[in-house]
Amino acid sequence: MFTGIIEAVGHIATVTDMEPGLRASIDPGPLDLGDVHLGDSIAVQGVCLTVVELTGDGFAVDVSEETLRCTTLGECGAGVRVNLEKALCPGRRLGGHFVTGHVDGIGTVAAAQPGDPDAGMRVAVPEALVRYLARKGSVCVDGTSLTVNRIEGREFEVYLIPHTLSATIAGSYKAGRRVNIEVDLLARYVESLLLGQRPPASGYDLSGDPGAPPAQRL
Repeated sequence: MFTGIIEAVGHIATVTDMEPGLRASIDPGPLDLGDVHLGDSIAVQGVCLTVVELTGDGFAVDVSEETLRCTTLGECGAGVRVNLEKALCPGRRLGGHFVTGHVDGIGTVAAAQPGDPDAGMRVAVPEALVRYLARKGSVCVDGTSLTVNRIEGREFEVYLIPHTLSATIAGSYKAGRRVNIEVDLLARYVESLLLGQRPPASGYDLSGDPGAPPAQRL
């Protein structure tokens, strides 16, 4: 479990193909790994991954084929900057919202003006995810907890304050960028309670925008 409050920006150091998935070593930047052990969870770009190796100056994670299919990690090669957050510890302040690190789908930045904090960023999401968004509700974009200010069609709008721009990778967002989306955990459980075992009417597609190009392997 995470909060969506990014602790550090690191980068992918190396990638090793391990069919059908891969292993990635992460340079954690300023993230303190002093309390991290093998088997712990760290969110990388909003994706909950297990630490399988501590390398002294970083850590390594295994990324399954399913994770590559459902997230943008397969598009992130060596040198790419990534948002990092260690798992939530009991008793720690919850500054964002409850985040599982289980990505619901891939969105696409429709408009972003990182240099203007008064300008909103718009993100288009798969139609199946729109039902889980609510004005003034929470959404997680690449692991960052953000507040939905407006919803129009398949797009939602958020504002990126200067701190978010400097403490996460959000300052590099441009139109067309694909991002990992996790909807509010409460919305998913409410739907489950209301529908029981019945699937949503429009199905549930994790692949992102149907018109988007297929994800590339690292």
